[in-house]
Amino acid sequence: MEPIIKMRGVVKRFGQFTALDRIDLDVAAGEIVVVIGPSGSGKSTLIRCINQLEEHDGGTIEVDGLNVARGADLPKVRAEVGMVFQSFNLFPHMSVLRNVALAPVRVRGLGWEEAEQRARKLLDRVGLEAQIEKFPGQLSGGQQQRVGIARALAMEPKILLFDEPTSALDPEMVGEVLDVMQKLAKTGVTMVVVTHEMGFARSVADRVVFMDGGRLVEQGQPDSFFGSPRDPRLQAFLKAILSH
Repeated sequence: MEPIIKMRGVVKRFGQFTALDRIDLDVAAGEIVVVIGPSGSGKSTLIRCINQLEEHDGGTIEVDGLNVARGADLPKVRAEVGMVFQSFNLFPHMSVLRNVALAPVRVRGLGWEEAEQRARKLLDRVGLEAQIEKFPGQLSGGQQQRVGIARALAMEPKILLFDEPTSALDPEMVGEVLDVMQKLAKTGVTMVVVTHEMGFARSVADRVVFMDGGRLVEQGQPDSFFGSPRDPRLQAFLKAILSH
């Protein structure tokens, strides 16, 4: 089977800085891939290139057989790829319900009634059925991030991208978001997750990818990746992060 995400020789530069240096990566449909690495290693840039929030400068990216580039296919790609951001990115002037219902109305052409029915079901699924009339500013960070996940799911995407979804949260709120993500991982949706949560990577990922200096350094199944890492940079990274 063709991978649902296929990256070949992908390069991304910011001025003189090379954020992605000839990345090759395949992700199978239904696979859960967790991307880890030090700050500045290119993790967030990698997933932002998948739906062209950042334009890549070289190489090719395909999503479900469509070439990812600025052009006619990009709206189709974005309709299939949901994104959960580090900083929530909710509309502060809209209720929780409207935040989740808006994209299916604007992009999929659903009527408001149908979109709001879908939004209610999704907010119930992430444990926020009692908060639907509130505004984002009235919610905790963990609740706002769960709204962000429901909003991404409202488009019924084939792929979900998570850009450090727990890093802006207070420690006691991290668990509630990871719990929702663990449940999602069992539904068959393809997930690419940038995170520092090693426990999540160990227990949920099908494959863990380590990036450093804009390169994909090592990847593998969680048992071998954490149990017997080969590359010295990965060994040092894991030693530092797991000792805290």
